[in-house]
Amino acid sequence: MRPPEIFDRNARRMRRDRIATRYADYDFLRGAMIEGLLDRLASVKRSFYDVLDLGGFDGAFPAPPGARIARLDAGHRFATQTGGVQGDEDRLPFADASFDLIVSAGVLDTVNDLPGALALVRRALRPDGLFLAAFAGAGSLPALRAALREAEGDRPAPRLHPQIDVRAAGDLLLRAGFALPVADVETLDVRYRDIGRLFDDLRNMGAGNLLAERHTMPRDVLVKAAASFATQADADGRTTERFAIVYLTAWSPSPDQPVPARRGSATASLAAAIGKPTP
Repeated sequence: MRPPEIFDRNARRMRRDRIATRYADYDFLRGAMIEGLLDRLASVKRSFYDVLDLGGFDGAFPAPPGARIARLDAGHRFATQTGGVQGDEDRLPFADASFDLIVSAGVLDTVNDLPGALALVRRALRPDGLFLAAFAGAGSLPALRAALREAEGDRPAPRLHPQIDVRAAGDLLLRAGFALPVADVETLDVRYRDIGRLFDDLRNMGAGNLLAERHTMPRDVLVKAAASFATQADADGRTTERFAIVYLTAWSPSPDQPVPARRGSATASLAAAIGKPTP
């Protein structure tokens, strides 16, 4: 028996289709993620030839020089616009060992079976293939969360997605069988004049409520949330909202990779290394 799914797959597809024509005006968060991924990719001194853009949106992630790039997106329109494949990240339609680089920006936080998706990514990579990803993680949207908490009191309806923290993200990479996993986080702060502009951004970047259990927000709750959001504003009347971007870097296992030393195998003490006298 399969566990119940957190996110509504059909809503995810339809909403991506709905925003496809205007997404470029609201892609600042994914743009920041792509910039971070490209910075990390630039530090890797090797060439890549077969690349998968996993959750490609409008195809803004550029193919590395000389590489072929395939794109997959849950939305039909995004997939069609970029010459890609429509599909879900936890149901990849690619053969094992198809790519030497897989990148993903802005989608892993809304995948139903994230451990399964990461395992499929590892299988789709060739030995010593690289996986780079970024998504909005734990610590995102604190101002909105606080406003909704105050507006709805002790019985809040499910409106915001569960968030993955950086430590859990690293653990998921290990669980999926990746080698040399690294997870880190960077923050992006955006100032909003009102809660409506924040909702507009979230809706048009594909980050609206995709939970399988969704409830319409009553008008009185919306009014209270807007007022609470406004109380968090600075002297200029704008409220700062934060996006915490979790970055993942990991490799498909290969016999040629360095292996961490076995615990307890050190032959010199830390005290000796720093010149501290031993008792």
